[in-house]
Amino acid sequence: MHALFEESGKFLAGRILSEADTSAQIELDSGKRVKVKAAHILLKFDKPAPAELMAQAQAVAQTIELELAWEFASEEEFGFADLARDYFSDNATLAQQAGALFALYEAPHYFRRAGKGRFKKAPAEILQQALAAIEKKKAVLQQIADWAQQLGQGQCPAPIRDQLYKILFRPDKNAPEYKAVVEASRATHLAPLHLLQQAGAIDSSYQFHWQRFLFDNFPKGTGFPALQAPQPPADLPLANVQAYSIDDSQTTEIDDALSVQGLGTGTVTLGIHIAAPGLAIVPGTPLDQLGRNRLSTVYMPGYKITMLPDEVVQIYTLDAGRANPAVSLYVTIDEATLAITATETRLERVPVSVNLRHDQLDHIVTEAWLADPSIQTENTPQDLLDLREQLSFLHRLAQSLKAQREVVRGKPENFNRPDYNFRLSAARPPEGANAPLGGSAANEVASVGANTPRNHKAEPNGTETVQITTRQRGAPLDLIVAEAAIVANSTWGNWMAELGVPGIYRSQASMAPGVKVRMGTKALPHAGIGVKSYAWATSPLRRYVDLVNQWQIIACARHGKTAALAAPFKPKDAELFSIISSFDAAYSAYNGYQAGMERFWTLQYLAQNGITELEATVFKEGPGGSFLVRADTLPLVFPVLGAQNLPRGARLRVKLGEVDDITLDLHGTLIERLDDPQDASDDGPVDDAEDDEAVAGPIAIAVDVSDAGAENAAPGAASADNLAP
Repeated sequence: MHALFEESGKFLAGRILSEADTSAQIELDSGKRVKVKAAHILLKFDKPAPAELMAQAQAVAQTIELELAWEFASEEEFGFADLARDYFSDNATLAQQAGALFALYEAPHYFRRAGKGRFKKAPAEILQQALAAIEKKKAVLQQIADWAQQLGQGQCPAPIRDQLYKILFRPDKNAPEYKAVVEASRATHLAPLHLLQQAGAIDSSYQFHWQRFLFDNFPKGTGFPALQAPQPPADLPLANVQAYSIDDSQTTEIDDALSVQGLGTGTVTLGIHIAAPGLAIVPGTPLDQLGRNRLSTVYMPGYKITMLPDEVVQIYTLDAGRANPAVSLYVTIDEATLAITATETRLERVPVSVNLRHDQLDHIVTEAWLADPSIQTENTPQDLLDLREQLSFLHRLAQSLKAQREVVRGKPENFNRPDYNFRLSAARPPEGANAPLGGSAANEVASVGANTPRNHKAEPNGTETVQITTRQRGAPLDLIVAEAAIVANSTWGNWMAELGVPGIYRSQASMAPGVKVRMGTKALPHAGIGVKSYAWATSPLRRYVDLVNQWQIIACARHGKTAALAAPFKPKDAELFSIISSFDAAYSAYNGYQAGMERFWTLQYLAQNGITELEATVFKEGPGGSFLVRADTLPLVFPVLGAQNLPRGARLRVKLGEVDDITLDLHGTLIERLDDPQDASDDGPVDDAEDDEAVAGPIAIAVDVSDAGAENAAPGAASADNLAP
């Protein structure tokens, strides 16, 4: 005697060895013996053999028309044998009964299971919905197959192109577009990025980087909603100074200006004037929310995305010929000793007489020109000549302040490497430059005098010609502005702490390797700069934390010892911690994108100028026995192979390999060593900056070809997604 039974959702058949009231011992064709509950046994039979019956039943099940079976089925609950007799005949064979069982079981949209071998027909309206869903699924599966085939043939369907960045970085893994990419990747044995490139979905490496950045950081676009720009208070006093700013020619958000009074009297007053949008923008308003959503202006070669709408910037930027609102720090200085004897903060309107542009003046304003009034330079602007005495004093002061900070730091600041400026040009005028990524204190004060591009409406498209120029760090005008910023940021940071007003601080516990700068609400020392505390406050038009600190400083200026009660943010305010967390994430993403695009345009520069070899300096061991080198004349770090036991500072001539514009990857091969291994005097410059060492690396995309169903994927099909930056 044999039995057909159900076990864990499967139908099996075998020989009955023994049988009791509630169970039976059954031997399968494989020889395995199982104990089966009596309720699970659906058919008992002598002939044919179990395997033969199963085969016959499967064949019968394929012939059953489900729609017709549904029509024949009783409205009441029924058994599979009942349906077999209704569908075939009253004398339905064993194979027909088993075939009916299999067909009913595999059609839950037609027949609902009501127990072991028992069923009930689905209501007509439910059946129609189920059939429609099945047809829809079939259509989707066919669409996935069609799209996958097109991708494999080098064509990209429009829906996949439209969702490219979602598919790659934040996919809905149930979406047909995603599944088509996975299927095509498996079928072609190509990594998803390579597949999509070949299919034309990625037809511009520049647009790939740009759109990927926008997708991650500006999913709703970079435009601003229509908001009315708030006007500054009408009762601000007019400062009795003539201030001037020092910036790059392309700077439009002028946050800071300087003034000097009292030269020759023994007591000099330095004015550090910071644009004051915080006097009109109110925390919690829609305009504040715009700034808080963006957190910073985003810089890149040839373009920028501003933190605040241009209408607001134009009201508060410190343009020449106007007297705009400012938070001013007046620093009293002994002219002979250069010692700071007093400070005072005022809220006022500051007349700006001239906007000096350092890229036009660096060749004139040298250390020698500042130190020796007899030195004359042809074509020196009159505005600069009028300020020569003031700039000479400010340069002496800056040198003194820097020396004092370096005593606290324990070592001099290193200005070995230059800053690099990018200019892009096509069939239109040059489109601006980037704000340079500096090192050590330069990073902390880049907000003052930063090389900021104009906010051109026309975005670069990746085909522009790039020019890369250098500017030595620590140039006199840079030093003047940087030291003034450090004075303002540290003075205001200490002042807020003294009054018990919380702020957002930058701190660094020590100069030891691996100890990084952190942001917090406590006024802690900044070892890298060499100050007691440091609160970013000099770029409120371009950084949200500076705007937050400006609100707090304004409260200090207005309320003095009771400022803690009036300031927008109170001690231990959770909002400050939230702002710090959001800012850290956004600022890191923005700087990472800027660094990536600087690398992109540097690689374009190599191609545009046919550069196949570079001189470079070793600064670190790299992966796989390579060495990381920094190009001597370009902002470019890359690994070099073919060298062994190279020390830091070794200078090399390197042959460049193939460039990948998507991964931003570039490798070099050693041609020759240029320095004398026995003579350290000809080594290249090496510092401890960690600014651009890891720009290129794997792109972490979210397409996983090992998702469900990947058991049929080709070997290695999932291995190439780790491609680039």
